[in-house]
Amino acid sequence: MLMKLLSQFGLPFLIKMVRSGLEKIGGDTALKATEALSEVSADIEKQKISNAAVSEANRHLEKMQELENELDNNTLSQIHQTIRQELNAEDRFVRFWRPAFGYSVALAWLLMIGTVCYVVLSSYPNAETIINALVETTSLWSVALGVLGIQVVKSTQEKSNKK
Repeated sequence: MLMKLLSQFGLPFLIKMVRSGLEKIGGDTALKATEALSEVSADIEKQKISNAAVSEANRHLEKMQELENELDNNTLSQIHQTIRQELNAEDRFVRFWRPAFGYSVALAWLLMIGTVCYVVLSSYPNAETIINALVETTSLWSVALGVLGIQVVKSTQEKSNKK
C-alpha cells in the first residue's frame, strides 16, 4: 500500500511523511534527520535538485511497485492453483481437510483461551502457574503446523507431477 501511495505522489510526498514522523519522535538523531530532510525538500522546491533527478526517483518507485504487484500476482496464482487442485481431487479427505483442520485448531485454541480466561477471572490460586504452563502447548501447535507442512509438501509434489 505504501508503495502504491509513493508511486502516485512521489519523492516529495515521501520526504514530507518521513519528516513529520521523525518530528514526533524527537531525540537528537531524529532531529538531525528531520533537518536533513527539510534541506532536501527545500532543495527540491528551489530546484537545486533537478526535476529529472526527482522524476528518476519517482520512476524507481513505480518500478518497485510493479515488482511488488508481480510478486503478489504470482503468490495468488499459486494459492489459487492449490485450492483448485484440492477441490477437484477425487479423494474426499483431500477436498475437505483444510476446513476440518481449521475448525479443529480453532476449537482447540478457543478451549485453551477460554480456560485461561476462566482461571484468571475466577481468581484461581494457581493462575500464574497455569498461564506459565501455556508453554507446554507448544507441542500441540507444532503438531498442527507439522500436519500443514506435510500437506504443503504433498500438494507441491502433485502440482509438479501434473505439469
